[in-house]
Amino acid sequence: MKLQVSELPIGKPQSLRKTPKIAPFLVTLTVLFTIIPLYYYPSLRYNINNPNKTNDATTSSFDSLQESIKPAASMSSSEEEKEEQNNYNNENPKLETDGNIIVKRPESAKEELDDESSSESRNKPPEEIEDPTRLPGSTKSNKSDQTLSSRSQEQVASRKSSSGISRREKKRSAGRRRQRDSENVFKEGEKRGSRIVDSTGNKLIDTNREGLLSCDLFKGEWVPNPEGPYYTNSTCWAVQEHQNCMKFGRPDTGFLKWRWKPDGCELPLFDPEQFLEFVRGKSIAFVGDSVARNHMQSLICLLSKVIYPEDLSKTNDQNQRWVYKDYNFNISMFWAPYLVRTEKTDPNDVTKPFNLYLDEFDQDWTTNIETYDYVIISAGHWFFRPTMFYVDRRLAGCLYCPQDNVTHLTSYFSYRRAFRTAFRAINSLENFKGVTFLRTFAPSHFEGGLWDKGGDCVRTRPFKKNEKVLDDYNLQMYTIQLEELKIAKKDARRKGLRFRLFDATQSMLLRPDGHPSKYGHWPTQNVSLANDCVHWCLPGPIDTWNDFLFELFKREETERSFS
Repeated sequence: MKLQVSELPIGKPQSLRKTPKIAPFLVTLTVLFTIIPLYYYPSLRYNINNPNKTNDATTSSFDSLQESIKPAASMSSSEEEKEEQNNYNNENPKLETDGNIIVKRPESAKEELDDESSSESRNKPPEEIEDPTRLPGSTKSNKSDQTLSSRSQEQVASRKSSSGISRREKKRSAGRRRQRDSENVFKEGEKRGSRIVDSTGNKLIDTNREGLLSCDLFKGEWVPNPEGPYYTNSTCWAVQEHQNCMKFGRPDTGFLKWRWKPDGCELPLFDPEQFLEFVRGKSIAFVGDSVARNHMQSLICLLSKVIYPEDLSKTNDQNQRWVYKDYNFNISMFWAPYLVRTEKTDPNDVTKPFNLYLDEFDQDWTTNIETYDYVIISAGHWFFRPTMFYVDRRLAGCLYCPQDNVTHLTSYFSYRRAFRTAFRAINSLENFKGVTFLRTFAPSHFEGGLWDKGGDCVRTRPFKKNEKVLDDYNLQMYTIQLEELKIAKKDARRKGLRFRLFDATQSMLLRPDGHPSKYGHWPTQNVSLANDCVHWCLPGPIDTWNDFLFELFKREETERSFS
């Protein structure tokens, strides 16, 4: 019902007794107390004339207060709000917080690994997304306004007047404050020689603002590096025979004179002394096949300029363990070419099909990585061998098997299932607190035929940036890895674990010159051996993987120090 002027609480109710002589005086006061408020406080007139509005003075005074503290570019209309948001986005480019490190969202072709919380907000129906400008207790805009209770208005007014800003403004202010804090940290780091303190407060990490905030390390090209290589086959005993290209007479050395240059920034070359200081008291586990071991051997060779490790590996075991006692640092290699539980159909013949139990963990590595700080997981080329696929302990299919009564599936089927199971195994570990890096598929470069049909890799220079495109099975394998990593990351967030992308695919696609080819062994008369266009010469292009690895480690520690 409409509120009448006479119903406003301007005085005590009058009795029905005979009006005393002071009645004219009271009538005058009544008129004054009625007209003056209506003249000077328009909100009262508005409430009187609008039956859907409350007459509570608290609400009108709160609205006045909110109007008085709004900046010039307020959100008084949808147009002004959009303009302010656009200005804010222009001044603060959108950054992805994919996991813990903050970088610009890359424009490359690889699929985004979205933040789970952001995707949940985007997936909410419009009616379920909270409007930060709507007062608690009010209805949605598509319903008729309802009158707030006096108690609710007082709570809202008290809460908002104490903060002075809306929830949306709070979030924006917090974001600007975090950005200023980060800038101050980087400025302070520049004063100390572009170095900042890591999360322990003891070590210093070389960083630069561009590398941390905006650079996609994996998008770039190979540029000349006349200073390479940084070790030789004679100075590092960790080089295996089939990777020792110089020993077996490779005539060209130009493939050693290149480094990776990301677009928009510089990737620092590996510094062995700084790396050893950084990993003091830490541990690294490589999980995968012979290319994973190839990577580990490159790391050992780069560190050999400073110190050699002690080999604690067991005899006749594919797993390896190296310890740097002076730094309380160790490296391990866990042999797991299929990542999941595997059985040989013939214990003495690796050319015979393997049985892959695609939904079962490989206990050899999954029960031993809980104490490691960093796990680098990778796999690929073994999945093109003859294999039998088991799911729920039942034969589900095969690859290159002679049986006609078994479903013939592709390597993509086992590849996807294997990575999903491997990531699930890591996420199931109760005591694992480390960081898992997925090193993506490193393409082979057979030309002129298949690996067993005379194919070879005889190029002596890298491809240029746009000269080679990822396609065919290389693209399929790479895509599967990204998709499975995205699934694993969502599960990991709920458990406080971290998965990171170590994208080696594009950079190695451009290096057809880095394989041993026929220089992984001495020529043998009357014996035809396949050319090796899968593994990599040492020294060689995959030394750059440790440039990547160290930069990823530094980013991880820097982000952790900010959190």
